[in-house]
Amino acid sequence: MTNYKLLKNKLINIPIPSNITYMWNYGSILLICFITQLLSGLMLTMYYLPMSYKAFDSIFYIMREPSMSWFIRLFHCNMASMYFLALYLHLSRNLFIKSFFNYTWMTGSMIFLLSTMTAFLGYVLPWGQMSYWGAMVITNLLTSIPYIGNSILTWIWGNFTISSYTLTRFYLFHFILPFIIMMFIILHIYSLHLTGSSNPLGMKNNDMISFHPYFTWKDFIGFMMMFMLLMMFINLLPFYLLNPENFNLANPLLTPPHIEPEWYFLYAYTILRSIPNKLGGTIALFTSILMLFILPLLNSNMKFKNNKFFPINNLLIIIFYFNFISLTMMGMLPIENPFYSISQILSFLFFLYFLIDPIIMHFWYKMM
Repeated sequence: MTNYKLLKNKLINIPIPSNITYMWNYGSILLICFITQLLSGLMLTMYYLPMSYKAFDSIFYIMREPSMSWFIRLFHCNMASMYFLALYLHLSRNLFIKSFFNYTWMTGSMIFLLSTMTAFLGYVLPWGQMSYWGAMVITNLLTSIPYIGNSILTWIWGNFTISSYTLTRFYLFHFILPFIIMMFIILHIYSLHLTGSSNPLGMKNNDMISFHPYFTWKDFIGFMMMFMLLMMFINLLPFYLLNPENFNLANPLLTPPHIEPEWYFLYAYTILRSIPNKLGGTIALFTSILMLFILPLLNSNMKFKNNKFFPINNLLIIIFYFNFISLTMMGMLPIENPFYSISQILSFLFFLYFLIDPIIMHFWYKMM
């Protein structure tokens, strides 16, 4: 009985700030997305064959033969987009209110990094044209590492080019990484219970109410809206978010006219190709993701940090959101002018935001 009461107090009756909005729904939506992705992925594992000469055919077998497996595959593909959409909205909310609790933010950043790695590995598994050449482009970035780059690349490929050995490795890590993500999700939820939930004001709030029933019903509405959007894509636009080139079998002798990753990687891909130097582009690519880990250090020692209280920072974060969307759009376009020049400007503005935002906020805070 004691254990039940402890569980009830920690998960069901946990005190939550009374003024949180629907922007606080995305954490629970992400948990639902992750669980359903894990279950649908385990089901697809039963029919997928991680060999270069069978992987492509096994995908079409999944789509045609086993009962309802077409739905599971489309669910898994489109739910990945829903997952990253919720992930970016969850991140954007925390960037706006500057909610950088050290342990919670660090574990959340690790979840984002591992999710990105897992999604990239999964993108290679269908063994279509875009899967093959996407893997070729990204793994070749390792050759920019001085002295040991080529050796690391050969070790990851398991051969002197991408082959069945590479596909088996990618499949292995695509299977294992979600369980590591699950561990970080548990740590993330635990650290959230230690620090408490943030609120729209970004200040300490003693006005708390029980998570259940008010916020459970509020989250339930968010679940329903997300599943309605997902079902619309699965039933009406099942392949809208997939690349048409991936319906062609991987051909090492034929390069696609435009190599393009999934939409949720496009901002980082734009940053990568906006720098003509391979090493510089690789550093910029990883910095665009790893930048999240230093944000708590750049935004500390202030009682309140919400952009609502800082007019210039409020304008900067809105410009940053539009810049992020513009980077995503540029990633869909070929590398030619004026798109190339625009991509360079947008990439510069992306990193400039993280540099000037804390400086302006500290300056404005001292004025107050």
